[in-house]
Amino acid sequence: MIGLNIEKTLGFISKEDVLAYEPAVKAAQEALEQGTGKGNDFLGWLHLPSSISKEHLDELKAAAQVLRENCEVVVVAGIGGSYLGARAVIEALSNSFAWLVEKKTSPVILFAGHNIGEDYLYELTGYLKDKKFGVINISKSGTTTETALAFRLLKEQCERQRGKEMARKVIVAVTDARKGAARVMADKEGYTSFIIPDNVGGRFSVLTPVGLLPIAVAGFDIDKLVAGAVAAEKACGADVPFAENPAALYAATRNELYKKGKKIEILANFNPKLHYVGEWWKQLYGESEGKEHKGIFPAATDFSTDLHSMGQWIQDGERTIYETVISVENPNHSLSVPTDAENLDGLNYLAGKRVDEVNKMAELGTQLAHVDGGVPNIRVSIPALDEESIGGLLYFFEKACGISGYLLGVNPFNQPGVEAYKKNMFALLNKPGYEEESKAIRARL
Repeated sequence: MIGLNIEKTLGFISKEDVLAYEPAVKAAQEALEQGTGKGNDFLGWLHLPSSISKEHLDELKAAAQVLRENCEVVVVAGIGGSYLGARAVIEALSNSFAWLVEKKTSPVILFAGHNIGEDYLYELTGYLKDKKFGVINISKSGTTTETALAFRLLKEQCERQRGKEMARKVIVAVTDARKGAARVMADKEGYTSFIIPDNVGGRFSVLTPVGLLPIAVAGFDIDKLVAGAVAAEKACGADVPFAENPAALYAATRNELYKKGKKIEILANFNPKLHYVGEWWKQLYGESEGKEHKGIFPAATDFSTDLHSMGQWIQDGERTIYETVISVENPNHSLSVPTDAENLDGLNYLAGKRVDEVNKMAELGTQLAHVDGGVPNIRVSIPALDEESIGGLLYFFEKACGISGYLLGVNPFNQPGVEAYKKNMFALLNKPGYEEESKAIRARL
């Protein structure tokens, strides 16, 4: 299902050097499988796809159906891994203009709690004023500032507009099994709730209720999504020979490129529906590998759009970059270029060709140009934009990330640097318990 082609990296690195990673990759895989590496208490994602039961999926689908039947809009409140996976899948699979279509078959899915923009929240609450809306509150602790603030606003508005009894029906909590403010509130209010497993970090959580519930509410087949991830789990398994294992080869190739001075990886796509897959991927790799003053910097671009903005820098700028291109083999729809009698735009040479053929030639032409300009290219291909392909793609990137982090020598499953801004923000806001930090930081200012 997942195709990986590293041929356009050769010449910058050698195939022999990539294949020489086999012992190190094997050691990384064994550390993952046996739980002997750094961050081994966060390996619940590793065999998550194959461990998901039909009963669990049925429970998620039943909760999703309640929201689908009672809501015109569902707001997913979460930040980082608590929203990016769901958004990546939903936007990849949705009609690009679905929320503008008058006859909607699924609730509109909106997102909050991933910023502290007053205008954004004001406009969101204004949009919801005449809507039957529900909320999926995704937070392990219930105290993450961005999400807790948004949920406080949304909870109050939902109860005011829909009444407390209906609000209890259309607010769902995805949180810790036992502890935290969100768990206490869910139990107190009687919300339907689902558990974020203790051993699955946020950026690896898309195949837990964190991602599966919103995806089901949006009307997509979570059984097929999980089936695609199961297939990728098998294809990327530790028992698959190194040269045939796409996750192992991708991890080895990117680490060899990094060793050769390619410090920035640009994830490029030629399908605008994959924009948020790029955003999800950036968190996955940035938060997993950016430690101890090491790590490949993850960037993402949407082609051919960004070829008219970032294209110049990619073609001729500092040669510290390489590209990984996600290619979708078959679009879901067919549209051909018409003939125009006057041909003022000079496009009659394309008449009769499918738009996707033009796009694929843009993809190939770009790869060749960038390779000629000194940018190695990796190609990751999926058959289509459907649940199985996306499920497989997400797991492939997760597995490769775990291997790659161990090859780099860091703990891929923690994020100690994320706390730094929070401590400063709490001190500046005079949060109780931060009095000494507040004095110290104000003295600096």
